[in-house]
Amino acid sequence: MSEKVVLILVDGMRSDAMLQCGHSFPERLMKESTYCLSAASVYPSVTLPCHMSLFHSVDPDRHGVMTNTYTPQVRPIDGMFDQFAKEKKKNAFFYSWEQLRDICRPGKLHTSIYLNLGKQTEADRKLTQLAIPYIQKEAPDFTFLYLGETDASGHHNGWMSDGYMETLRIAWDCIEAVYEALPEDYTLIVTADHGGHARTHGSNTPEDMIIPILLKGKRFEPDCALTEASIKDIAPTVAALLGVPAVEDWEGCVLPMKE
Repeated sequence: MSEKVVLILVDGMRSDAMLQCGHSFPERLMKESTYCLSAASVYPSVTLPCHMSLFHSVDPDRHGVMTNTYTPQVRPIDGMFDQFAKEKKKNAFFYSWEQLRDICRPGKLHTSIYLNLGKQTEADRKLTQLAIPYIQKEAPDFTFLYLGETDASGHHNGWMSDGYMETLRIAWDCIEAVYEALPEDYTLIVTADHGGHARTHGSNTPEDMIIPILLKGKRFEPDCALTEASIKDIAPTVAALLGVPAVEDWEGCVLPMKE
């Protein structure tokens, strides 16, 4: 039987920061999840290229987006939203960074909510407050919730700074709220696009390239640590959970799950 999936991405969340930020929920979720704290992002470790690789399960040199400016694919590959819509699944997208609009072709979403709050710092909480009742009422098959304030704080305050850690705690408040509200037939996946160092990211250093992936649901063993995983593995894993075929061009692998 197929599952429904909520994928939450915390922009710029380092694995070590997740454990050091002072929030109690990351460790609780790990005990209930299959997880990898040393998963690999892609190079360049920049937000839009990483999201394109997450959704299309290929490296940036294949999808062609190398910066935060979108470049149309020369040899187009369907991403998660495209493939799931083709299989008659209901997609939902909640985000606060407008450039992410290009990870999905027009007409593939049941619901898309974009918040532009300028310099306000409530986007993560507000998007979460919008996503929870939508999920409970509309029961989408796949929901992507983007939490972007951690990355903004990293650029402003520095990765691992007090300000960065405070914003990361807010993100985990949001993740915990979604977790507590999800119906039983949902799998929750939490990840990041990249890490960061000083006030930047984009390099191939471990600080920028290592991300966490946590998978909580009936198909995943609790308290199960994986030694390796990739951001490219998320798309085929979500497809397997939804019971739809992976796109032939996708390069990632399905992460270990129960039959």
